[in-house]
Amino acid sequence: MTTLTEVPETSAARETPARWRRRLDRLPYLLLLPCLVIIAVLLLWPLGQVIAMSFFRLNNVRQLRGDREWPWVGFENYAEILGDPFFLTVLRNTVLFAVANVVLTMILGTLVGLLLNRLGRKMAAFVASCVMLAWATPALTGTIVWKWIFDDTSGLVTWLFNALPDGLSMSLFGRSDWTGYGWFNSPLLFFSILTLVVVWHSFPFIAVSVLAGLKSVPSELHEAARVDGAGPWKVFWRITFPLLRPVFGILIVLSTIWDFKVFTQQFVLAGGTQDRPTFMLAIYSYAEAFSPPPKYGLGAAIAVILTLILLVVTGFYVRMVLKQEEDA
Repeated sequence: MTTLTEVPETSAARETPARWRRRLDRLPYLLLLPCLVIIAVLLLWPLGQVIAMSFFRLNNVRQLRGDREWPWVGFENYAEILGDPFFLTVLRNTVLFAVANVVLTMILGTLVGLLLNRLGRKMAAFVASCVMLAWATPALTGTIVWKWIFDDTSGLVTWLFNALPDGLSMSLFGRSDWTGYGWFNSPLLFFSILTLVVVWHSFPFIAVSVLAGLKSVPSELHEAARVDGAGPWKVFWRITFPLLRPVFGILIVLSTIWDFKVFTQQFVLAGGTQDRPTFMLAIYSYAEAFSPPPKYGLGAAIAVILTLILLVVTGFYVRMVLKQEEDA
């Protein structure tokens, strides 16, 4: 028979584990709370400000400081941007540039990652250190170096072309003296050089990420495939690529986001915002916002459109990953 004094002890014994489980369940959220606060302050608050600015007509700094009123215009900024034929040109430049850079970056980064995986430990460490120098170099510093390489008077490329025999240079390019040649004047040449700069700066991250993924692939699978007579190409597509598909998916999304937002390299190579035929969305937003007369509302609207495009790309990838998990 149970006494009255045993009931509180039994209830407490039963409630204590449940109470501790509830506390442990809340612990991860408490640990994430400082990071969420920092993200909200550094990312969500500025994003909210940009979205709010896109619905007003803001033409001077006094309005931004709060000294003057913000005239409400609703969606007029978006209508003006989307109705401008030049916006379609900018969007086309951005999409084509991003696609070309993502493809080239992924191919080069994957090849370098495969190379690092085949090298010995010391040689792989040396090559990886050299490759990561490009990734560690600030975008501004690296772009200044590349602009000097293509300088029209004292650049390395100009010197190399001038060193070619006159007959060979005339037969191939139709000119023998390259001093003063404007490498950045043609939109096609400009985007080619810009692509070279961006790929050079981006592929080391892809290479190291692919290398990390390759280290997780069991070597027995590759050995079994080679015993069955599979060549390197078939081993990659039948074994390596399917196992690293989530890694490649993340890298493609990240590369797309980075290439859509390219600004520093283009601003430095173009020498500002004067070369409108080569505009992309990031520099287009900057030019509309800060070129006299300033139009901060229009610049904010372009930035919001760019953000929405990137959210669509990210959402497409998340949906693809969830679908793969359901199929698995």
